[in-house]
Amino acid sequence: MLTIQSLSVSYGSRPVLQGVSLSVKSGEVFALIGPNGAGKTTLLRAISGVIRPLAGRVQAFDRDLTLLSATQRARFLAVVPQARKLPPSYTVWQTVLLGRTPHLGWLGQPSQRDLQRTQWALERTQTLDLVDRRVDELSGGEQQLILLARALAQDTPILLLDEPTAHLDLHHQSNLLSLVRHLAREQGLAVLMALHDLNLVALYSDQVALLVNGHLRASGNPDQVLTRQHLMEAYRVPLQVIAHPTYGTPLVLPDGHARDGF
Repeated sequence: MLTIQSLSVSYGSRPVLQGVSLSVKSGEVFALIGPNGAGKTTLLRAISGVIRPLAGRVQAFDRDLTLLSATQRARFLAVVPQARKLPPSYTVWQTVLLGRTPHLGWLGQPSQRDLQRTQWALERTQTLDLVDRRVDELSGGEQQLILLARALAQDTPILLLDEPTAHLDLHHQSNLLSLVRHLAREQGLAVLMALHDLNLVALYSDQVALLVNGHLRASGNPDQVLTRQHLMEAYRVPLQVIAHPTYGTPLVLPDGHARDGF
């Protein structure tokens, strides 16, 4: 569904990503992890076309996305950004309807299909009761759900999420990630998301890629990547990784008994 081949990105003379390759399949949730500055957001921005890579390819359905116009690319992938960027004077309905922009006709008027898809996105994110409210009146958790609804209204086979649980409480974190995983299975979406919380990664992702200083250090399922050795080398903090007592997934715990320098 989504293939990244030997992708490299530089900011001026400073390399940020170097030769990163990975593939995300239909129906799969793929998590990007790594320390701050590892290149997770840069990778998502390069895939979405916000920044142009120095080298490498981004492909979907055998199409090179880096060669497409912004409108063409928006029919392949939707983005839920890290920072909330919502037009303050818009209602929730107007904001989510913006997701239909790549599909509008030349007159720019929404069709019945556009309205139905917008309604569906609001229903799936359980935000239909907010349609008449202005987005600047919403809580942070509600705004994050509206960003997800806007991306779902866009109706693309690929979904990119950059720290979608940042600043959310446990209830909203669980609801949002459960919904994303369910939609990946139900709709056959290829989902690539950057997450800091390693235990959420273990619970909700099918595959994981560990980035460190712009390099791909490990890739595989959560059991293969969320190991004590990989994580200590990447994050440089003492920790323990045990099996979750209920789910059996990796459970990452700080090692409070470790001495300085571990």
